[in-house]
Amino acid sequence: MNLASVLLEQAEQRADAPALVADGAAVSYAQLAERSAWCAGMLRSRGVSAGDRVGVMLPNGPEFVALLYGAWRLGAVVVPLNPLLAQPEVDARVLVASTTLLVRDGEEIESDEPARDVIGCEPAAPAVILFTSGTSGKPKGATLTHGSIRAASTNAAAALQLGSRDVVLGAAPFSHVLGLATGIVSTLSSGGAIAIEQRFDARQTLDLMTAVGVTVLLGVPTMCIALSEVARLAERLPALRIAHVGGAAVPAEVGATFEEIFGAEIYEGYGMTEMSGIATTYSAGQVRKVGSVGFPLGGTEIRIDEADARGVGEVRFRGRSVISGYWNDPQATAEAISSDGWLATGDMGYVDDEGYLFLVDRKKEMINRAGYKVYPREVEEVLYSHPDVLEAAVIGVPDDRLGEEVVAIVVQREGSSSTPESLRDWTKERVAAYKYPRRVVVAAELPKGPTGKILKRAIDVTTLLSP
Repeated sequence: MNLASVLLEQAEQRADAPALVADGAAVSYAQLAERSAWCAGMLRSRGVSAGDRVGVMLPNGPEFVALLYGAWRLGAVVVPLNPLLAQPEVDARVLVASTTLLVRDGEEIESDEPARDVIGCEPAAPAVILFTSGTSGKPKGATLTHGSIRAASTNAAAALQLGSRDVVLGAAPFSHVLGLATGIVSTLSSGGAIAIEQRFDARQTLDLMTAVGVTVLLGVPTMCIALSEVARLAERLPALRIAHVGGAAVPAEVGATFEEIFGAEIYEGYGMTEMSGIATTYSAGQVRKVGSVGFPLGGTEIRIDEADARGVGEVRFRGRSVISGYWNDPQATAEAISSDGWLATGDMGYVDDEGYLFLVDRKKEMINRAGYKVYPREVEEVLYSHPDVLEAAVIGVPDDRLGEEVVAIVVQREGSSSTPESLRDWTKERVAAYKYPRRVVVAAELPKGPTGKILKRAIDVTTLLSP
C-alpha cells in the first residue's frame, strides 16, 4: 500500500517517458525513481526509518518530488512546510530546507548508497502531515495516510480522466494538498507528466504551458483571471483540455471568459486537507451548474447537518479519503471526526434535488486569499503586539481577483497617532507575505456582544472601507 510503489510501477512500464518537466529539462520516470532511491539512502544515512517525520521546506521542484517518494520508500512521514511561513515549528528527525543535497544527478546526492527497497505500509499508516488550523488559530497537523491519499488521488484522476498523454501544470504549491495529492500523486499514478512552476507568474506560466503542451490546469480562480489577461496578447496558447479550479468561488464571468479564450472547460470543485485532496467536482459528461462544486467522488458520502429551512447546514463527508486525525491531538480529532467516520468541514452548504453541492458560507472565520488560508487570530495577535493598538479585528472582504482580501480594523490607544500604513507595514514584517492586511482601517470602536466579545459579523465593512 506504500505510495512509493506506484511510482516504481510506472517506472517499470514507462521508464523513458517524462514524469517531470522543469527549467526546460525533462526527468523520466526511471530517473525519478532512481533519484528517490538516492534520497531514501540520504535520509537513511541520517537515521530516518519507518514512522519518522521528515520536514521538507522546499519550493516546487524535482527535488521535492524525489524527496517525497524517497521518504515514502522508508515508510517515513513527510511534513511539507510552506517556504513562505516564518519560523516554522516541526517535530521531525530531519528537516530538509536546501536543495544542495538533492542535485540533478542521482550519483551526486549525499548518500553512501541508494535505498531501493520499499517498506510495506498498511493503508492507515501516516504518509504526510499537513498543518492546518481551526478558528482558534492553533496549528493542527492533519495526518494523511497512504490509504487516504491513494483514495483521493485516484478519485481525482478518474474525474479529470488523467492519462499518460496529459501534462499537468504543477504551479499549486507542493506544500498544499492540491499540489501534493492531486498535482503530484494523481498525475504520476496516471502516467502523466508534471510541468513544474516554482512560482505562478501569469506571463511566464503561460509561456511554460505553451512550450511544454500543458493539457490540465490545477489552480484557483485568480490564476484563471491572470492567465486570461495575458492570453489576450499571446500569439499561441496551450491546447488545454480541462481546468480544475477550487479554493474560492469562480465568478461566472471569469469562468466564461477563460473557457472562451482557452477553449477548455472549467470544473469547479471542493477539496480540503482533511479530505486528502479533492472531495467533490464534476466528471466528464456531467452537466455543470453555475455556483455548484459538483458531486462527491469515489463513493464519498455527504450529508448536511442541522439544515435550516433552505436546506443549508454544515457539510460533512465520510469516505476512504478522510484523514485519520490530527497528529498528537485527540481532542481536535474527536471534534472534527465523529466515531462513525463523519468529517465536519466547518463549511455551510446545501445539496439540491439532483445531488449538486453548493457552498454558501464558511462556519469558521478562516479567510481564503487566492487559495491560501489566512487565520485572523494569528494576524490579530501581531497587531495587538503593536504598542498603539488597543483592539483589532481581522476579516475577509470579497475581492473579484483574489476571492477574499485581508482587512484589519483597529482601535488605537488614546493619544496614539500611528497611521494605517505604518500598522500595515508592522504586520507585513511579522507574518507571511500572503497574510498581512492590504488595508488597515482605524475606527473609534468595534461592535461587541454582551460579554464584550468583538462581533466581526456586525462590522459595517461598506462604511469602513468607503473612500
